[in-house]
Amino acid sequence: MLTGKRILLIVTGGIAAYKSLEAIRRLRERGASVRCLLTRSGAQFVTPLSLQAVSEQKVYSDLFSLTDESEMGHIQLSRDADLLLVAPATADILARMTHGLADDLATTALLATDKEIMVAPAMNVRMWEHLATRENLATLRKRGVHVVGPNAGSMACGEFGEGRMAEPDEIVAAVERYFSADAPLAGRRALVTSGPTHEPIDPVRYIANRSSGRQGHAIAAALARLGAETTLVSGPTALPDPEGVQVVRVESAAQMLAACEAALPVEIAVCAAAVSDWRLAASANQKMKREGRDALTLELSQNPDILATLSTAGASRPALVIGFAAETEKVLEHARQKRARKGCDWIVANDVSAETGTFGGTDNTVHLITTDSDNPENWPRLSKHDVAERLARRIADSFSGAVAAA
Repeated sequence: MLTGKRILLIVTGGIAAYKSLEAIRRLRERGASVRCLLTRSGAQFVTPLSLQAVSEQKVYSDLFSLTDESEMGHIQLSRDADLLLVAPATADILARMTHGLADDLATTALLATDKEIMVAPAMNVRMWEHLATRENLATLRKRGVHVVGPNAGSMACGEFGEGRMAEPDEIVAAVERYFSADAPLAGRRALVTSGPTHEPIDPVRYIANRSSGRQGHAIAAALARLGAETTLVSGPTALPDPEGVQVVRVESAAQMLAACEAALPVEIAVCAAAVSDWRLAASANQKMKREGRDALTLELSQNPDILATLSTAGASRPALVIGFAAETEKVLEHARQKRARKGCDWIVANDVSAETGTFGGTDNTVHLITTDSDNPENWPRLSKHDVAERLARRIADSFSGAVAAA
């Protein structure tokens, strides 16, 4: 399965481009998310509309599109994927990759990426057998580019021989083989909490906080991409469900705790939700009116402590419990105290004071406190996506023995 994997499919100009539509369908059936980049010559064989219809995502083609550059950017497009797949890979694109050309969106993305590349060659048999093509492919293999196919058979030009693009099922199988070797959390179960909780005052009002859920959702998606069977327990957010993740939606802290306990046993628990510490001792059954009142006093009771509960769950306790400490002052001091008080293994501390823009924003600056609380890992300011990727890799390393979990 390819659950949660993100693939950037580059479709170039060859008659085999029609097979890319079936490849997209097969990849998505296995849980992958496919974003398409269509070259100008590729558009002579398949349309942007057909690729968009099958992938259900926007199709990119123009290097100098002001809209695309402001929304995504060619560099981000090339890096916001787990694998770049070129299918069909013509003799022309292979030559341009070999020589590091970057004169259109496809070649620029291929040159700018920090991810691995897989190509499915497709061309006339004479072009395939030409020494230039063979030398280009040999160079690309030495650079670590993965190659699937081509096959031998009859071609659209009427000739017979090697050069037919691998069939969609063969391409999908090659992609699955690639990811099976890079799934360090495969076979492990993870639980992530995300977003705020809403504690009702009456049927139309509630107590909440400014959490958007972006960080927790990103962590759940990152763990799934590393192979973990991931359950996300989310408070109310406006975010879409992460691909490849089982999502349980809740409102209150009590509901979140119940959902977390129902998800046990798991090996990894990441409590990223901004859970309300307080709820009303008794919420009103009807809308509370202000008429006749100069002031209103609300009696509050403590909510259940989800992080502490998971950290002391006895035989059901996850092997690694990670909490978040969202602070507005004395960030590291308060985070250390919280880790000791809750009994979790690691804690991720961050400053959420108004001037940081963390709550509701797209970036985060965190400090990871593990076994050595006197020497936290101070991470630079990163996007919440990159914080999630880094934390997920750190978690994977702890289970591989590269890092002690606590």
